[in-house]
Amino acid sequence: MEVAARWGFTACGVIYVLIGLLALRIAGDGGHGGQQADRGGALAELAGTPVGAVLLWAVGVGLAGMALWRLSEAMVGAATVDGRTVRLRLLSALRCVFYGFAAYSVLAFALGDRGSGSGASDAQSRDVTARVLGVPGGRWIVGVLAAAVVVTGVWMGVLAVLRRFRRQLRPERMSRAARVFVDVTGVAGGAARGLTVAAAGAFALEAAAVYDPDRAKGFDDTLRSFAAAPAGVWLLGLVALGLALFGLHCFGMARWHRVS
Repeated sequence: MEVAARWGFTACGVIYVLIGLLALRIAGDGGHGGQQADRGGALAELAGTPVGAVLLWAVGVGLAGMALWRLSEAMVGAATVDGRTVRLRLLSALRCVFYGFAAYSVLAFALGDRGSGSGASDAQSRDVTARVLGVPGGRWIVGVLAAAVVVTGVWMGVLAVLRRFRRQLRPERMSRAARVFVDVTGVAGGAARGLTVAAAGAFALEAAAVYDPDRAKGFDDTLRSFAAAPAGVWLLGLVALGLALFGLHCFGMARWHRVS
């Protein structure tokens, strides 16, 4: 489980660093053009390297390991003081499902299924929203789920600013420089990730309000929407930098997270 968890954190770090760098390219182009800044875009970047196939499988297996570790936490509890509570076990179960789907998409991409490739998050968001809006009470279902995503994004950002991730670390194994590194990347990166998730939820909420699935946005479209705000290119650049820093934070968690 320790190997699975640390490999999983490393895989997450690779994806977030690449998404951040792709988003920085988009900011450099004024919010237009460039590779899609989502998981699919990150996978396409990996695939374009000389050892792309190996890297794709390494990331996919790492995410599968993360899902397996989260499943173990849901079953027996996490390695924290309150890790056996029902709330944290349910949270671990949800994370297991999330990383399971992420691992599946990466491994499918490695096997040649480019349907999970660049820009897939945007198309999937619109398709899923359209399907749910088409069922009885669909507008309310989308609205409730979108509101939950907004709350989750805000919650992620607040926890990052409060440095709650410190509870999951082994400080006795960290130098002062390591603690500063994890704090800076955790706060800046977590805030950027939370803002992006909350913004994606807000677009889905708008889609429910106006009954238009095209208003829903995936990760890439959400990031590009920042460029339309006042001083938007700079805002997009800051968020992109934050996402890259979150990737570095994941690398730190791979080294110092309390796993067992």
